[in-house]
Parts: sequence; structure tokens; C-alpha cells
Amino acid sequence: MRDKICQEFNNLGKNDFRTLTIIMNSKKFSNATFEEISHIVKEMVSLVETCCAEGADPNCYDEGSSALSDKSCDENSPFPMHAGTADCCTHQGLEKKLCLAALHHPPKAFPTYVEPSNEELCDAFKKDPKDFADKFLYEYSSNFGQAPLPLLVASTGSYLSMVSTCCISPSPGICFLKERLERKTVSITTRMANRVCSQLAVYGKEKTKFSSLVMFSQKIPCASFEEILPLAEDAAEVFSKFCNSTTEDSVQKELSEHTTKICSTLSSKDEKFADCCQGKNLMQDYLCIYSLQHAKVTSLPDIDTPTNEQLCSEDRDQNSYRYMFEISRRYTSIPEVFLSKLYDATKKVMDECCRAVDVTGCLNNKKHQGKKEVFQFLEKANELCGEYTNNTFLEFKKRLKDNFQKTMTGATPEYITELVEDRANFASTCCTMNSPPLYCDLKIKAEAGRTCDYGSCRLI
Repeated sequence: MRDKICQEFNNLGKNDFRTLTIIMNSKKFSNATFEEISHIVKEMVSLVETCCAEGADPNCYDEGSSALSDKSCDENSPFPMHAGTADCCTHQGLEKKLCLAALHHPPKAFPTYVEPSNEELCDAFKKDPKDFADKFLYEYSSNFGQAPLPLLVASTGSYLSMVSTCCISPSPGICFLKERLERKTVSITTRMANRVCSQLAVYGKEKTKFSSLVMFSQKIPCASFEEILPLAEDAAEVFSKFCNSTTEDSVQKELSEHTTKICSTLSSKDEKFADCCQGKNLMQDYLCIYSLQHAKVTSLPDIDTPTNEQLCSEDRDQNSYRYMFEISRRYTSIPEVFLSKLYDATKKVMDECCRAVDVTGCLNNKKHQGKKEVFQFLEKANELCGEYTNNTFLEFKKRLKDNFQKTMTGATPEYITELVEDRANFASTCCTMNSPPLYCDLKIKAEAGRTCDYGSCRLI
């Protein structure tokens, strides 16, 4: 480990090594304070600089890292806090070091980074360039820390370069506009990657496959299940590699190969897909596809609910995917987090009933209990998110108010206002492409409870 770190330190130099250490620790401890990250970065850089110097004691790194481990275990430790620290500190030696090194915070549900104005950026930069850079690296990396490390390094590097260039430019406004256009691809890719890789980290590869199935089904409902499922499977494989990429070349390679498969399969099916696939840069082509609005629903026949035999057959996973594909291409305004709840409920019923003594009785009971309310929930969610997507926020809130006033004639104006704000906040958070899955999971449960008539949305 010492040899590897010393090689990296010598290759990068102290300043770039320090930058990388800020990014890696902010990415790892996304809920830590700036002061906590600063403490650990200072200690780590000092340790490496001392122990990688020519003629350093061979035991320097081992002894220094042991001292850092002991400091992490002190009750007054200035380093990032973690619930697992106490357990790691019951171990000794290398085992303790490895345990502490493996600790990390979960992804942030809500990125809190807000880019300052050009004037604010330049004021902070001119006041203290080093402090400005450190705080930016911390803020950006802790907010988008699930993106692959090479992407974070490229994105933060291009941003700091933009600020240092434009804040001394005679025409800073024009400079910022030009630079932002040039870094648009890396900026959007970082945000997209953070969302996809956060989902992968929390839910695993199977949910990434489901997410891609929903995305393609809603963007191009004219495509067949047989065309979309292989792309969803490929996406799960690609992002499991992409999110752990350690070089910029591998990041681009994984996404570019996936984009080629998408374009060869779907560009002939839809004009918007074809337009996205005409670019010269495959990374930009993928971002174009990812950013496409969901298609308007065309007339499709009623959905065939899977039979009991299909739900418990050897191909039951395939059958449940086909069912969710059919639902997704009909309810194109519903974000994936809503459909994910239904998918989980379907899997839960299958797991429970397919092992039951009376399989048919169990499945029939569950279907009778939930079918009506599930589709009622989907209709209302599709309507709500469709209204949110197709109107300005103010117009959306006005429509909510008008609807509540018509359906709740006895309610007070204060209660109507409360309902409007609650529903508008829900829609603005959970009806978007990048809605936070864990938070919206809880919010959807609450909304489903208001929608279902007989408590049968226990299935949801």
C-alpha cells in the first residue's frame, strides 16, 4: 500500500495529490463537514509527504498510519464521524486500519450544491484562491460523490480552470458563457452518473436493469419488449463497471459501447432517437438520449395481467419484467420511483405465494385485493406527474388549487393551501427524472395511503 501511494504521490506531485485526497474523502464521507475533511486531508498528505521522501524510515508509513487509526478512534477525533467507527476500533493492527478504511457514508438523497453567481465566484476566488478551491472540491465531490472518480476529477478540474481563467478576464461574463458551454458535457455526465451510480450503490444491479427498462419503455413505447430488455440488461452490466471505473478512458469506453447498441437498436424506431444518434461524440449522444422527454401515450390495448402460472413459472422474472414494460409504456408520465414500488410489490407477492401450500388461492387473493387500487394509484400518479411536467410550476399549483376547491367544497382556505403546498412539493421532488429514490419511496407510501380505498395498497 505504501509503495502504491508513494508512486501516486511522486507521479502527481503534492498539490495534485492533495486535490485528489480532498475529492476522495469528500466523496467517501458525503455527510462530513468541511472542517472534518480538512483535518483528515492535512494528516494524510503530511504522512505521505514525510514517509515517501527519499531516505525515509521503512517503518514510517506503517507507524504513521497506525497513529492515524488511533486518532480516528479517539472520542474527540477531528475526523469524519461514522456509526461503524466504534466497531472498527475494537480490532487491532492491520485489521483495524482496513476496517476504518472501508467506512463510507451513504449517497446524499438531495444534492445541496448550488452554484454561486459569477460575481460571487470571483469575489471568493480573489479573496483566497486556495480556500475557494478546497471548499468547491469538498462541496461538489460530497454532493456528486457517486460519480466515478475520473469523472469527478475531470469535472472539478475543468470548473476550477474556468473560474481562474474568467475571473481575470476583461470580459468575465462572455468568458463564463463560453467556458460553461465547453464543459457542458462533463458537467451533465457527472450529474447523470451520480444519479445512476447512487441507485446502483443503494439498490444493486437488478434495480439498475429495471430502471433502464422503464426509461426505454417510456421514451420509445413503440419498441418491443424483445428489443428493450437486452438494452436494459446491458445497461446494468455497463453501469456496474462504469461506476467503479478508475480511468477516464474506461468511463468513456463503457458508456460509448452501450450507446452504440442503443442507437443500432432504436434509432430506426423513433425520430428523436435518430437525431440523438447522429452526433459525432457517443458520450454526448447518450446524454441526448437520457435527456429525451417521455413520449406521449399512444393508443395501446389493455394490459394482460400475468396468469398464476406465469407468476410462478421458471420464467417468472422475465414475465414480471414484461408486465412492468407494458405498464411503463402506457403510463409514460410516471417516474421510475413510482413504478419501482409496484415492481417490488409484484416481486413480494411472487416470493410469498409461489412458496405457499395453496399457490392459486394465495395469488387470487392478492390479485383481488390489489388490482383495482393499484391501477387507480397509477392513473392518479400519471395524471399528477403529467400535469407537473406539462405546466409551469405556478400554473400547476393553480390547477391543484382549483381541483381541491371543486372536490373539497367544505374545506377552509388554509387547509386547501396546505394541501396544495404538500402536493406541489411532492410533485416537484418525485415527478422528476432524477427524483431521490429513498425519500420518494417514503413519500409515495404516504400518497398511496390517501389514494387506496380499503388499505389494499399494503401491496404498494
